Amino acid sequence: MQVKSRHHLRADEIDDLEATIAAGTGVDLPGDTYEMVDLGDESFGVVLVDGNPDVVRFGDGEAFLTVRGANRHEPTRGIVTVDAGAISFVSDGADVMRPGIVEADAEIGAGDLVTIAEETHGKTLAIGRALVDGPEMVGNSGKVVESIHHVGDDLFQFAV
Repeated sequence: MQVKSRHHLRADEIDDLEATIAAGTGVDLPGDTYEMVDLGDESFGVVLVDGNPDVVRFGDGEAFLTVRGANRHEPTRGIVTVDAGAISFVSDGADVMRPGIVEADAEIGAGDLVTIAEETHGKTLAIGRALVDGPEMVGNSGKVVESIHHVGDDLFQFAV
């Protein structure tokens, strides 16, 4: 990933970003500086919060915590928890299947961005998009979360 441009966010952009992240994850970002990094060859950009790549912003303006950001700030909303058997698959970028889910936030709606965490330590493994509502996620079969970003991918490895 190559950096195309970088610029500091305006106060109104920061307010919107903080409100979006708080609504989706329950996290109040504690940043003093917010810098947008546009990546020329990607469909998303990265927002550096105090120099850390904590937020991903997609081409349509939608924003969410990165895996690193979620592990740094510990979300309280929009969490899908997977069992130990699913960890290696989710960490490699696989979509999340019902049998691997032990719990899902009941407030999740189909189409929402979600944090995928492992049950033992609560560490975030991936970010995905819910394909069904939270109460429908636990079950015996079927794909319920599409993986968007995971541990070890290019976004996870991104550093400036």
